[in-house]
Amino acid sequence: MRVKGDHQKLKMLYLADIFAAETDDEHPLTLPQIAEKLDECGVNADRKTLYQDFEELRTYGMDILSAREGSKTLYWLGERDFELSELKLLVDSVQSAKFITDGKSKELIGKLEKLTSRRLASKLSRQVVMSGRVKTMNESIYYNVDTLHQAIGSNVQIRFHYFQWNVKKEMQLRRDGAWYQVSPWALLWNNENYYLVGYDAGDGTPENEGKIKHYRVDKMLEITATDIPREGEAQFASFDLARYSKSLFGMFGGEETRVTLEADSDMAGTLIDRFGKDLIIIQTGENSFRTAVNVAVSSQFFGWVMGLGGKVRITGPESVVERMREEVRKIAAQYR
Repeated sequence: MRVKGDHQKLKMLYLADIFAAETDDEHPLTLPQIAEKLDECGVNADRKTLYQDFEELRTYGMDILSAREGSKTLYWLGERDFELSELKLLVDSVQSAKFITDGKSKELIGKLEKLTSRRLASKLSRQVVMSGRVKTMNESIYYNVDTLHQAIGSNVQIRFHYFQWNVKKEMQLRRDGAWYQVSPWALLWNNENYYLVGYDAGDGTPENEGKIKHYRVDKMLEITATDIPREGEAQFASFDLARYSKSLFGMFGGEETRVTLEADSDMAGTLIDRFGKDLIIIQTGENSFRTAVNVAVSSQFFGWVMGLGGKVRITGPESVVERMREEVRKIAAQYR
């Protein structure tokens, strides 16, 4: 049982906590209410010393505000590190991130709620809808990201196992369980998943030359940093991560190619959303235009074009056009 005044040395800490957790613009406290809450914490407080304490907190940087309401003076914490709208944005990001498990999502959101008052935190809680979202089942991803950042900062290579799900919903190690060893250079958040972008030196043969590759972080297991310095510095010297991300479709790799597209005019917004405002648009008719983009040519890219319902057409180079024809033939054959 707490004795009145037995935590006097903690007075300023308790007072700061009371302002942060119990007050906001809509929920101020009077001086007697503040004194009562301090008393519950085992701290003595009187009117004169509280005035001095408030000034100390203001000097420290806390935005302690006050206003008269009738015969009472009300006090509350004004500006905070995060506004409620900013916290809602962060909560949405945590919820939508597939690479964060349900359990870790709830834990992070609970920590975000502590950055505002309890009453405003309840508005964040009402915003949270966890069910129905596809989330990763790899609980270790949270720590994997930290390991990868440390390896990048230490300029060393990493080794790990990489898995895929089989039809029995079991983890199945790729390469028959052999270790992957790559030089990590960047982390990329794309399509609600986290990816490591790194350099695989290969084995030096023409068939397996060194190249830039990416890996889903939630499918990486037993990540460990080595003492081997990273490779690929020349390849990453002028590497554009944003361009790399835009060129991929669903993060499926493929040979990057300059592809010409013809599209209906009402598809301009769709292409700008996908490739950015730097897209060069050449009007080819009253209701059509042409553009050229760098893409990793893959089945996913062809599927994206087909999903636009004939409003976007690949016109060059001929090798890519022929691959598109082949994709269409394969799909048509499945539905005969």
